[in-house]
Amino acid sequence: MISLLVILFSVCLVLITFKQPQWFFKLILKVAPGVHYFAETTDKIIAITIDDGPHSITTSKILETLEENDVNVTFFLISERIEGNESIVRKILKNGHEIGNHMVKDEKSIFLSREDFEQDFLTADKTLNQFLFDSSSKVRWFRPGGGWYNSQMLDIVKTYNYQTVLGSIFPYDTHIGSSNFASYHILANLRPGAIIVLHDSGKDGKSGDWGERTNITLKKILPEIKKRGYRTVTLSEMFFGD
Repeated sequence: MISLLVILFSVCLVLITFKQPQWFFKLILKVAPGVHYFAETTDKIIAITIDDGPHSITTSKILETLEENDVNVTFFLISERIEGNESIVRKILKNGHEIGNHMVKDEKSIFLSREDFEQDFLTADKTLNQFLFDSSSKVRWFRPGGGWYNSQMLDIVKTYNYQTVLGSIFPYDTHIGSSNFASYHILANLRPGAIIVLHDSGKDGKSGDWGERTNITLKKILPEIKKRGYRTVTLSEMFFGD
């Protein structure tokens, strides 16, 4: 009997992990509210988010693919990677995409002390906001490094008028080195209001492996997403209409 329960639990865990149903994220929000995993909508819109850039080579390739498919996305940038790539950040914004705060370094934000978290968050905020064309606008989206958060972090972020967002479709592109798997996973889980999480750069921030794979994945999924009648938008358009 115990073995059967273990098997059933394992099967359910696998299904939740790879199917990523929205009801599962609703359960999480009941326990830990204050984070966007998806948008509550019946409109066929989805948001694509790309973490860990900018990268000197792969970000430009991704931008070309996005322009070819006439879609806008949200780039969550690591601020220490901006030096030397300032022109790429300006091109991201010029092309109609938006940028979000992904902290200073590629590290798990939840392990930082309250003081260090707030300091790094504000350092990244200052770096990112200097690129905005309109001085009256501000970066409004935050994604914690590593994807884990606590109420203390959310309180700090909210104080500075940020929205915290994770996602409802994560194709494990940082763990499974296959654009075919990522493409299949994304398309199999596509739902109205979905937020897709992909990655730029690479594990070391230099190799570009993840970014190269993301670019291939985008070339595969964007035409199919459009074919299915979905529109790809930025997070701000999805939640605020702008």
